Amino acid sequence: MKDAAFQSSQLSSSAKPESQFNRGKFNFWRWFWLGTIPVSLVWVYHDFYVPSNHVTWAKDFAAAQQHAAQSGKPIIMFFTAKWCAPCRIMKRNVWADEQVDAVVKSGFTPVMIDLDDPNSAETVSRNRVGTTPTTIVTDSQGNVLKRVEGGMNKAEFLNLLGELNPHGSKDPIPL
Repeated sequence: MKDAAFQSSQLSSSAKPESQFNRGKFNFWRWFWLGTIPVSLVWVYHDFYVPSNHVTWAKDFAAAQQHAAQSGKPIIMFFTAKWCAPCRIMKRNVWADEQVDAVVKSGFTPVMIDLDDPNSAETVSRNRVGTTPTTIVTDSQGNVLKRVEGGMNKAEFLNLLGELNPHGSKDPIPL
């Protein structure tokens, strides 16, 4: 009986310091995941969230060309894809902006062309688009006025539209 009491006291005394040791120990993995999860959620939100915009997009390039011929406005072709993170960032930071919307509505015919859409393959190959996002501005006859490969921020995009100056005014677009 003495041995049983001794063993039981030995087990309880040996288990106690171990649990106390783990309590005070810095748990690297707990803090790693507690830091990684919020950072990952912010990254996912930043790359994948795209608010709706109020730009009236032409259905396809043929419809945009027809509208541009009637109105005399240049065409903005925005080549994008669902998998393109810089495209989503540009849709969120540029195309959803009210000032960009006003400038585009007043002087351009916009068309968004999805590289993965088989119906747009001819337009993609004719314009030799291999990267996304690509922005091409053409006159109403389809002659390229400006081509930009890669993403742009709002200021760069408005400067691009200001360089083209479809209304012929000398005033730059205010930023």
